Amino acid sequence: MTRPEIFITREIPQAGLQIINRHFKVEMWPEYAPPPKNILLERLAGVEAMVTLLSDKIDAEVMQAAPRLKIIAQLAVGYDNIDIKEATRRGICVTNTPDVLTDASADFAFALLMAVARRVVEADRYVREGSWQVAWHPSMLPGRDISGATLGIIGAGRIGQAVAMRGRGFNMPILYCSGSPKPEFEKKCGAEYTDLETLLRKSDFVSLHVPLTDKTRQLLNTERLALMKPTAYLINNSRGPVVDENALYEALKTGRLAGAALDVFAVEPTPATNPLLELNNVVVAPHISSASLATREKMAEMVAENLKAFFAGQKPPHLLNPEAFKNK
Repeated sequence: MTRPEIFITREIPQAGLQIINRHFKVEMWPEYAPPPKNILLERLAGVEAMVTLLSDKIDAEVMQAAPRLKIIAQLAVGYDNIDIKEATRRGICVTNTPDVLTDASADFAFALLMAVARRVVEADRYVREGSWQVAWHPSMLPGRDISGATLGIIGAGRIGQAVAMRGRGFNMPILYCSGSPKPEFEKKCGAEYTDLETLLRKSDFVSLHVPLTDKTRQLLNTERLALMKPTAYLINNSRGPVVDENALYEALKTGRLAGAALDVFAVEPTPATNPLLELNNVVVAPHISSASLATREKMAEMVAENLKAFFAGQKPPHLLNPEAFKNK
């Protein structure tokens, strides 16, 4: 029996790749950076499946170049890089890898929060650059208390709720705003449902956990950032365009906001000339919130299971557009 042809846009963890190799005829882009679009279009000509990452823009032009394409298996929970409507129109199923990265992403959000509040990155640089000349001084790099501070969660999905639970471990009162109240979540960690403006005014730490949509793009703009306390911190490991970076820079530079910790940016990779990188009150990371070894291995396995199910005639377990599968 002929194995379906598949193109993988980057090397993925072995746990999933080994499964895929057993069931598919695999071509995998060998370089660290994504394939240029002209090469991507060329390689897709005869494939029935492809594995994608967030940095791969899969639009109508890409799908047009792959007339035999039946499924796009994304190694990520987010999928704003894929034109889902176009895929559905063409009868192409799209899958992702949700849930498995909840704890890893929540851990990292809280790591960012702690790092910016207690000035961990500044302190590391202070020691490495030879600035530590006095053993101890009461004014040396003082940070902000985390225990007892109010944590505001924007977007109380799985990751947002997991971050809130970590905050409860630090005795932080929890505010949240979401599409609707979540009574079970409130009962679990004592969270209080409120509107966005109230959350911004009252929170000492604001953590973003919303998908990128037309409604959330630049959700935190100049006007909303101005509502935050000047002693407050912004944490973002959701999507970069949720925050107006120019407005954030001005707020941080002028002291209208105490600090920010960012794992995501409006453009990724963010250029070294991004003015946010000049500020000492900003902690940054290169979009690695889910980058624990176990999580990445599991994500790759989920990609493989989505593909196996589809080609066995079964509905993939993490299908984003079921209407495309119904029409098979």
